[in-house]
Amino acid sequence: MVGEVDREAMPDPRDSTLIDRYLTMMAAERGASRNTLLAYRNDLEDASARIEGLGMADAARLGELTTAWRELAPSTLARKFSALRGFFAFLEAESIRPDNPAVALPRPSLRRPLPKILSHGDVDAIFAVIAERVARTPVNPLDLRLSALIELLYGSGLRATELVSLPARALASDRPFLIIRGKGGRERLVPISDRARAAVASWRAHVPDDSPWLFPSGKSYLSRVRLFQLVRALAAEAGIDPARVSPHVLRHAFATHLLEGGADLRALQAMLGHADIATTQIYTHVDAARLVALVNARHPLVDLERRSV
Repeated sequence: MVGEVDREAMPDPRDSTLIDRYLTMMAAERGASRNTLLAYRNDLEDASARIEGLGMADAARLGELTTAWRELAPSTLARKFSALRGFFAFLEAESIRPDNPAVALPRPSLRRPLPKILSHGDVDAIFAVIAERVARTPVNPLDLRLSALIELLYGSGLRATELVSLPARALASDRPFLIIRGKGGRERLVPISDRARAAVASWRAHVPDDSPWLFPSGKSYLSRVRLFQLVRALAAEAGIDPARVSPHVLRHAFATHLLEGGADLRALQAMLGHADIATTQIYTHVDAARLVALVNARHPLVDLERRSV
């Protein structure tokens, strides 16, 4: 049985060239990230190890993978099937085979988890701690760095990797925005608040002139792990359960609070760098109260009712 294949089995060597060609296309034509390419390679090699001659397998043979992977989480299964569908679509497009047997693979139903939420009070408490730190005399440069990091996380909704890898001259004094290259190599404009620009200017005075990074650390830049640790320590100091706070939660807070303030969903999609607006729509659940109030106050039938009174 396919489900009993040794997990240490090697992929079929006949498939290796096809997998390499597919991933090369993904990188060159679709700008797939390194993490995506690694995940897809693992998925395809796993399938190849279970099915001899994956590239020439028929729908029935592919269907056996559903049994082999039945214990996997729905999100993992969805990714594996997505890799297979893309792989066989590529083989068909390149005339390596005349059909795409992966079209019959199931599409696991995924329910996107709701983002963790920070209240305005939580955010105020975090910034109160930062304000107290940077008000000390003499000021600790690391507190200035922390201020710049948090202002950019919450003020611009940057991803952790985008933030820590910012070039030293990413922010120009006369330009209230950043140009970020995010997932898939997609570029986007990110507005920068006056507060964030001021915080970055204060920190940049302590960045070595020869550093290529805004947040240097050793021979490279600050790691995502260290950023995570700094954010959680800050949350604890602000009296917030550290388990509730992370760099990504601050990105969620940026999006949630902008929506509460009346931001347009499409504009928010652009600022967050989401390829699909469905990803951005996950934030609308936290704004239900405002939307109900908006309908009650602005719907045309409300005006009609008022005029009839």
